[in-house]
Amino acid sequence: MSMDLKAVVALHVILLFHFSQEKNVLILLADDAGLEGGVYNNSQCKTPNLDALAAKSLVFKNAFTSVSSCSPSRSVVLTGLPQHQNGMYGLHQGYHHFMTFNEVQSLPKILHNNGIRTGIVGKKHVGPEHVYPFDYAETEEHHSILKVGRNITYMRNLVRKFLSANDSRPFFLYIGFHDPHRCGHTNPQYGAFCEKYGNREPGMGNIPDWEPVHYDPDKVKVPYFVQDTPASRLEIAKQYTTISRLDQGVGLMLRELERSGHLDDTLVLYSSDNGIPFINGRTNLYDSGMVEPFLLASPYNTRRKGQVSEVMVSHVDITPTVLDWFNIPYPTYTVNNKPVKPTGKSLLPVLDSEPTSGWDTVFASHNLHEVTMYYPMRVVRNRQYKLIQNLNYKMPFGIDQDFYISDSFQDILNRTRSRKPTHWFKTLKEYYYRPLWELYDVENDPLERKNLALHSSLTSRSVYERMKQELVLWQNLTSDPWICAPGGVLEDAGRYKNTPTCFQLDNSVEIDHLHGEL
Repeated sequence: MSMDLKAVVALHVILLFHFSQEKNVLILLADDAGLEGGVYNNSQCKTPNLDALAAKSLVFKNAFTSVSSCSPSRSVVLTGLPQHQNGMYGLHQGYHHFMTFNEVQSLPKILHNNGIRTGIVGKKHVGPEHVYPFDYAETEEHHSILKVGRNITYMRNLVRKFLSANDSRPFFLYIGFHDPHRCGHTNPQYGAFCEKYGNREPGMGNIPDWEPVHYDPDKVKVPYFVQDTPASRLEIAKQYTTISRLDQGVGLMLRELERSGHLDDTLVLYSSDNGIPFINGRTNLYDSGMVEPFLLASPYNTRRKGQVSEVMVSHVDITPTVLDWFNIPYPTYTVNNKPVKPTGKSLLPVLDSEPTSGWDTVFASHNLHEVTMYYPMRVVRNRQYKLIQNLNYKMPFGIDQDFYISDSFQDILNRTRSRKPTHWFKTLKEYYYRPLWELYDVENDPLERKNLALHSSLTSRSVYERMKQELVLWQNLTSDPWICAPGGVLEDAGRYKNTPTCFQLDNSVEIDHLHGEL
């Protein structure tokens, strides 16, 4: 046999092996988790199961949510589209719910249409049902959120049922933990973070597979953006207990995957929906509200397992990654008569080698959390600089219900009222009232304190103008209805259907890109 023929035969064998590989996906999504645990150098919070997963994963050091709110973030994970493009502007459940646009093609819908069996166990918090149709669904729509989101034994049994089904199709399983979300607003009897739920104390119930871990408030690691006071330390200690329950849940789910015989053919991804529920965290688009844990483990791409990637990734990259794993193209369709083209990228190539370019910018978009918290923001962030646009900047930033009653926020509120030191790096007035534009050198100013948009140096001005143009370009690509706000109105129908145009409102708000056609 000639060398050329041998090469052709070898190539065919490789391709046959590649396409005959069984492939499945497991997504593990935490609720309001941050960089707690050994994976991200917090040795005070014990997370042995996440540490073990990290040893088999590529660990992303620069991962970000694209919106710092639960339902909008989950909609991004499951569509690959920012919230302003997919329509999930705020929290879905409750009286004031928001809905994804009917035309959106979500990940579970695309996968189902391509012969992939889909399942969800735990927190869903997105809708409508016909946009997010899972073949197997055990969520807060069918059970108590505490059971399907925090009772890891109950969740394990539901996962076992999915994995043991007599179905030969490849699968996509999405597990939404409710830990370490606060619960003092809805279930105060279980503690601020439901850290007592299932701990075997009188009236708390029993989660058989959970061994509660308790933490000394004096030894917790206080995040740089939270005030270092006894009230905050006590809450962080409680949060750590629920992080430990989450961690043990991750271990349970991975053991179920192994039990089913699919540990060696399943892509596993772990992340969280948004920043932690402390001051300057969740609902904010400062890094403290955007930075997320992100682990990606592939049984077929192991050359970088245990390594750390410096590339900048976002939740919009999850849908393209899953579709790439299954070799499924993104469908062609429109939303509100506008073509949809995801701006995220598959992360699978990064599992083989660290890119030298092209992964150095992420974008973020936020409109609301609770219905009363209208504070739209747009963000572009690269490795050194970050530009934030606060569209509702003349109004105070809102505080959500469960955080308001927390001991840590009440601590800041009471200290401010009594004019005592807050031990925080901001004042409440600074937190509530923000300028229209905020530009930070995050490389040299990680606290995001020195707003360069207020400075007139040539360097700052050049960065400011360039990043504003990047932001406008992204808003155009993602059909952002707020692209002209707050200084103008968008006309994109009738005579302006083919030439969408921003018109000035003469409302004293200056936005440089409002010079006409977009």
